[in-house]
Amino acid sequence: MLLDILGGVIIFICILTLLYLFAIMPKMTNRHNMSPWIGRYYAHRGLHNSNNLAPENSMAAFKLAVEYGYGIELDVQLTKDRVPVIIHDYTVKRVCSASDATNQEQLPYLDKKVNELTLAQLQQLRLYQSNEQVPTLESVLHMVDGQVPLIIEFKVENHDTSVCNMSIPLLDQYKGVYCIESFNPLVLLWFKKNRPNVMRGQLSSNLIKDKEEGDKLTYYALSNLLLNFITRPDFIAYNHIHTNMLSYRLCRYLYQIPTFAWTIQSQSTLDTNRKWFDYFIFEKFIPE
Repeated sequence: MLLDILGGVIIFICILTLLYLFAIMPKMTNRHNMSPWIGRYYAHRGLHNSNNLAPENSMAAFKLAVEYGYGIELDVQLTKDRVPVIIHDYTVKRVCSASDATNQEQLPYLDKKVNELTLAQLQQLRLYQSNEQVPTLESVLHMVDGQVPLIIEFKVENHDTSVCNMSIPLLDQYKGVYCIESFNPLVLLWFKKNRPNVMRGQLSSNLIKDKEEGDKLTYYALSNLLLNFITRPDFIAYNHIHTNMLSYRLCRYLYQIPTFAWTIQSQSTLDTNRKWFDYFIFEKFIPE
């Protein structure tokens, strides 16, 4: 009787293990050629170095990255009039200021979300204390023009993946090397269905330990890459401070999927993480 129970427990554990390994399995066949990505570092939100001259996700920061030959990571979301623009936060308060502090009409914009402002309203603001505006995806693609690879993060706060629909006509015309990534698996699912040839990556971290606000069960699944069986990502982009996560290590070493580290902020951190990642997204220093 005891042996029967023990045997049942072992079978149950084996089944759970197989289901877990299946759940975290990334794309295993027809993988992308990674040669265009090898030998580069990737500037997080552009090569931003000054809130006065080249702030994050500004055209000035993107131009500097191109000048120095770095790939670029950038963030895309939609304005109220459904124009894809480059800005990280869902609200403009942290990164924007009124272009003219005496213009009272602009000040209420600072309390708005990006998707509550039209492009015209958004571009009345300035990034930090610079003269830089929030750029459009179209303008950035035109400027970069294939000179360096792009990592395009799609910012989707809920279930609305309209940013994918509005961005893809621009990306379809773009001749340079790019990939997409997102924390939201619905974005990866959209590209898997509508543009399966576009390289897609699952962004993740230990979201619970990071104390992100949101549904804990969803964050547990995302932190442990348990939705990979649905989205089948081509690569994983993971927070470098959480490389002890079992699911991440299995994806890298068992399934040998390409991995990107975010966001490396010193040369010593980069050197320490070379054994854990293939590619590196950096900021606040110049990699050697």
